[in-house]
Amino acid sequence: MTVEVLIVEDDENLRIALQDNLEQESYRVCSARNGEQAQQWLDKQRFDVIVLDIMLPDGDGYQLCRRWRKKAIASMIIMLTARSLEEDIVKGFEAGADDYLIKPYRLTEFLLRVRALARRANKPLAETLALPGFRIDADAHQVSRQSGEAIELTAKEYDLLMCLIANRNSALTRNHILDEVWGQDVVVDARTVDNFVSNLKKKLGWHANAGFRIATIRGVGYRMEIDE
Repeated sequence: MTVEVLIVEDDENLRIALQDNLEQESYRVCSARNGEQAQQWLDKQRFDVIVLDIMLPDGDGYQLCRRWRKKAIASMIIMLTARSLEEDIVKGFEAGADDYLIKPYRLTEFLLRVRALARRANKPLAETLALPGFRIDADAHQVSRQSGEAIELTAKEYDLLMCLIANRNSALTRNHILDEVWGQDVVVDARTVDNFVSNLKKKLGWHANAGFRIATIRGVGYRMEIDE
């Protein structure tokens, strides 16, 4: 299966270099120098992976990413940026990014990150992934209530929910969740997991009779419990 990649980068030399290297890896690549061009591409076709620079001439990557997620664009998004503060990284994930790479970076690492995202983009959701009272649309990365009302989850909130459901009835450490949802090479404070779990409960409207629980395991992490 051919992997479709969209590069959104205003630096022409870097954009061309990234495209050349990805095409050498047999990816089918399109490129855009700003958000407007990127949107034109997204209106035409689906991409498995979007390589998104944060600083663009007509806006920033955070805004673009947030807008695309609201439109249910399910492409895997990796942000490229020179910003290395933890708050910037968290901001990227909260906007809906799937990965975050800090400039300067090694080409080998970049290609490995894209390859990992491409695998995730084309990996079918296991049939066992289900949540009482909700419907899960794996293609759109969308969770909705049985009534049809969509739940607005960021990409990381969605991935967190899928991680918890896939490991139902198992206690997961915060570090395990960070590795599986954020990636082993991403440095994020473990407390970020607590914040995301709290937000997830609020968005799902969890209550005592919901048919599932995200239980806090003191000193360990979390466990998803689903009534059979």
